[in-house]
Amino acid sequence: MNGAESLLQTLEHNGVEVCFANPGTSEMHFVAALDRNPGVRGILGLFEGAVTGAADGYGRMTDRPAATLLHLGPGMANGLSSIHNARRARTPMVNIIGDHATYHRELNAPLTSDIEGTARPFSDWVRTSPSPNTIAQDAADAIGASLSGRIASLILPADTAWNEADRYTSPPTAARLPEVEQQPGVIDAAARTLKENGKRTAFLFGGRSARADRFAVAAQIAEATGATLLVDTFSPRTERGAGRHAAIRIPYPVEPAQALLKDFDAIILIDTQPPVAFFAYPDKASVLTAPGTTFHQVAKPESDSLAALEALRSAVIGDAPAPAPAVELDLPGLPSGSITLEKLAAWLGQAIPENGIVLDESITTGRDFYRQTTGSRPHDYFSPTGGAIGWSLPVSLGAAVACPDRKVIALESDGSAMYMPQALWTMAREGLDIVTVVFANRKYQILRDEMHNVGVHDFGVKASSLLDLHDPVIDFVALSQSMGVPATRVESIEDLARTFDGALAADGPHLIEVVL
Repeated sequence: MNGAESLLQTLEHNGVEVCFANPGTSEMHFVAALDRNPGVRGILGLFEGAVTGAADGYGRMTDRPAATLLHLGPGMANGLSSIHNARRARTPMVNIIGDHATYHRELNAPLTSDIEGTARPFSDWVRTSPSPNTIAQDAADAIGASLSGRIASLILPADTAWNEADRYTSPPTAARLPEVEQQPGVIDAAARTLKENGKRTAFLFGGRSARADRFAVAAQIAEATGATLLVDTFSPRTERGAGRHAAIRIPYPVEPAQALLKDFDAIILIDTQPPVAFFAYPDKASVLTAPGTTFHQVAKPESDSLAALEALRSAVIGDAPAPAPAVELDLPGLPSGSITLEKLAAWLGQAIPENGIVLDESITTGRDFYRQTTGSRPHDYFSPTGGAIGWSLPVSLGAAVACPDRKVIALESDGSAMYMPQALWTMAREGLDIVTVVFANRKYQILRDEMHNVGVHDFGVKASSLLDLHDPVIDFVALSQSMGVPATRVESIEDLARTFDGALAADGPHLIEVVL
């Protein structure tokens, strides 16, 4: 057995069922070994950012890692933007990065680079496996490191993959890293704050904590104390909709975020950090909370947030609390006529299917989408996390692979869609149930808004040319069809609703271009 085969056996033994791949010469023995390890599904992506983005979507839905297969340093570099987003989302991921054979590195061949040095800023765990006899244990260590929501990057030299693993006997079992221990006294301090000043106290959820069971416990505490449930502006995956408990999302713009947060003297942090502005702006605050706000870090990242909330509930209201009222189904009426931003939000509120997975990169078009979907049918809602745009298409791909029994809806802006349209090809090849809705305003409207936010109100032709997508206009219907995904262009709410419902009823992917 060679090193690549022992690596694949270790992945399969530890429950890694999918490898999103864009391989090259150095990874051919790994590719060949997939034939002999049917428990690991290989899925080809035509760009490494789509590969790592797909692994992000898969991990967000399963809380288990997918593997990626990347070709040396440049291949990894192509995937780093999605790895950055995944790290900010606390997504478990195991990257297998091929390298030259150990004896070939010193020759300085064209693809030689410092892979470890490049991987380290975007990873929580990095290792180069020096031998086919170590690769199985190295893979198990990478998987174990990833399980708590970490990015593990394992570098596989070509000769480590092709040489015989003469000491290999059986695949090792991954050991999960120990959970972060709670700081003594934090639960008691948060409980005192809630009892004494609950109406001016908020829970803030982020990371992997914005789930229905966590919200339900916090809602019981809030019902008894008057506290408020908040969620990060960009939460990786929020379980929401009818039958669940709602949390208010902190607005993206600085001023409304400050207006919301000024009402709280204390914030209880659940798998997140104190809220800050996404960017720095002249004459605007970077810290969004009011001066003197107290923070209680009840659940740190990589700790058991549910157990922490249950302990806090016991400290505040005892061990037999009544359930708090959940959100009732409240579907907006379906509008009609020409498409406007307000009508789009109302349409989406009634359009989300039961148990759907919604990925929102609509940016300026979708500013009201979150509010209008509070009472929609129960669903998961993905937001951007690291700020690297173009994530929605590849992340939706991974979510659909993880949950083939659920409908996935990717809400995408036209500018962002052009970062990784290659994901459409993989959707078609794998027959994934993804409805992509592209909002085509044919401009980078977010950047126009940001020009004003940084104090630039008068800009001319040269600056405008960098913020527009005209000349030529991108034909998303033709682009999608060229990738094998059926596509339709719509210019009215009625056409959008009819086309969307038809796409949901059909098998496989579909793209809808909404002309704004």
